[in-house]
Order: sequence, then C-alpha cells, then structure tokens
Amino acid sequence: MDGRSLLHHSDRVLAAIDANRSARSALVASWQRSCRLHQLDPAERRAPRRISDRELAEARQRLEPLIRSAQAALDQLFLAVGGVGCCVLLADREGIPLERRGAPGDDETFRQWGLWTGTVWSEESEGTNGIGTCLVERRTLTIHRDQHFHSRNTLLSCTTAPVHDHEGRLAGALDVSSCRADLTEGFVSLIATAAGDAARRIEAESLRLAYPKARIMLLPSADAGALIAVDGDDLVIGATRTARGALGLAAGPLDPFPAAEVLGGRERAGICLSDAERGALLRALASAGGNVSQAARRLGISRATMHRKMARLGIRRPH
Repeated sequence: MDGRSLLHHSDRVLAAIDANRSARSALVASWQRSCRLHQLDPAERRAPRRISDRELAEARQRLEPLIRSAQAALDQLFLAVGGVGCCVLLADREGIPLERRGAPGDDETFRQWGLWTGTVWSEESEGTNGIGTCLVERRTLTIHRDQHFHSRNTLLSCTTAPVHDHEGRLAGALDVSSCRADLTEGFVSLIATAAGDAARRIEAESLRLAYPKARIMLLPSADAGALIAVDGDDLVIGATRTARGALGLAAGPLDPFPAAEVLGGRERAGICLSDAERGALLRALASAGGNVSQAARRLGISRATMHRKMARLGIRRPH
C-alpha cells in the first residue's frame, strides 16, 4: 500500500470516529476504543510489538493445557484453509499467538506481517484486528482488510473465534488470517464457520482432558458443543461454555449436581434412595455379565447381602 492509500485510510477512520460519536456500529466502536481509549494513531507504521523468547515460553507454559487440547483441531483447520493461502493462529487472552500452522511457502510473508508466535495482537496494542477485537467483544468476527484500524494492516483479512477453557472462562482466540486480495464474502463466511467449529472442538477436548475419568455427555436438544462431564456418582462436575450457557451456569468451578436434572428431566431430580440403590445393583450386574458374586465384589458387599438387596428391590437373579 502506497503512502497516499495509507493516508486515505487513516483519514477515513478518523472521519468515521468523529461522525459516529454514539458508535452504533460495532466496527466504529472498536475504532473509537483504538483511538480514544488506547491513544493509537491509524497512520502509525511501526511493526507490531513482539515479546521475548523467554516471555513466549512462559506464556506457553501458562496455557499448556489448552495448547495440548488444541493440537488436532489446529491441524484439521489448517488442512481446510491452508491450501488457499491462510495461516492458523491460537492466541492467549492477551492476544499473543502461541501456536501456529502455516505453509512453508507462505511463512516469510506472514512473518513480515506479524502473523507469527510472540507478536502482540491485542486491541490495546494493534487497534481493531481479528484477534484483539474478538477478545474484547467475545464473539466470532471477521476484520476484513480496510476494517483494520492501522493502515499498515489493511492487506490482511482475519477471522477469529473465542476459545474457552474447561471451566467456561475466556482463554484465548483461534484465528485464520490471509493476505489474499481475492477472498470473497462467501468464502470468508465458510472460514468463520470452520473457525467456530474448531474452537468448539478445542473446548470439548479441554473438558475431556480435565476430567479423564468422567463420562462426557451431550445435553439433549442442545448445540453439539454443549457437553457435560459426569462422574461415577452420576453428578455433573464439569461443563463446556456452550453447556453452561444452555443451563444458565456461570464460568468457574461447578458445585456438583445430579445429572438426572439435565439428562432425564427435572422430575427425576427427586429420585428416591431405593431407586438409586436399584440402579447401582443393576449397573454392577450388567458390568459383571450377570455374575452375582462378581457384582457383589465390585460393590464391596457380600454375596448374601447382594441377594438380600436383589430380593428386596425385586431384581431377578440373571440366568
């Protein structure tokens, strides 16, 4: 972009900010934050700031569980978009990419643009951009070319989805960026869908890794990302951000509650003790292949006690 184009973009941004003081547009609201709150200049030509290798290593260590959860999703997303000149970035909540996928032939171009690990893409540092603005607004969005605040970033198209940890808290952002000028609106929409799906897969894997001994179950009649972790006592001990939204639960550690409340209807929440005991016996018998002695050992009771409980609860001895 030549100097005249840079100046034209800068003037357009400042004019939009002055003309839209109420910031009815989400884009102009972001431009206003960039200019007035963060005191940035859209004509600034300084390259994006980079953190040191030591700081990058420390940031990666802090986000290690999420990075581990993201590996397969990053690979799959890059397979979908890498062939058309896009790179994939996983950034922390400070807007710093910590993981990256890109084609070797495109690496030098993306490195020059700052689409690399260790570069700071917070809105505070870079103004309106995919990663930084997504983290502020906490929604999937696209910042396409001249929607960026800084004139020097107007050759980029960035589509970004927020990523939450296993406790439903904002942990970072998943970004697909391109320097191609021929990206159509339809293709950008497909990228947004792919990025959102990949973010939900990361959140699901994060829940699985956080609760390795729990059953991971999908909430009935809910979005595919609405997953809960259920322990051996049939208590819900964890939930993804999507599941928490469906259930009206806040982010953070959960107070365990019966899975029956959300899986079997709320009328099951008052299940009686005898029903719970019957269910435990039936599960033990099923896992023991109908062997009463083995089922009793699994439950930590004697064979005679097992038979008495079965008789009291009307459970027939398997043949």
